[in-house]
Amino acid sequence: MELRYTDTNASDDSAGKAFGLDGNLYVPLVIAFIAGIGATGLAALLWQVNWGVAVVIGLCPVVGVVSWIVGLKQGRPAGYDRDWLEHVCDQGNFTRANQPREDTA
Repeated sequence: MELRYTDTNASDDSAGKAFGLDGNLYVPLVIAFIAGIGATGLAALLWQVNWGVAVVIGLCPVVGVVSWIVGLKQGRPAGYDRDWLEHVCDQGNFTRANQPREDTA
């Protein structure tokens, strides 16, 4: 018995979903929560700041990561965040020089 080989179209590969987030986007969020708890404890216990201020300091990594996920990763194509950063830093100019290239055609 001979095996048949048939070309198929598997469509787009999906990394799946976890906790409503595409792929493994929950991992940076979990790390941000752990860093936020650590920053809150560090600020409150070692730096002797008010607990309210310590909580605000601890929320900074969580808010940053959630903003990055929702604004630049969730539901966007792969590499969208890097392309956006490139556009913001260089205004879409992909040359090494900061001056726009003049065509001499």
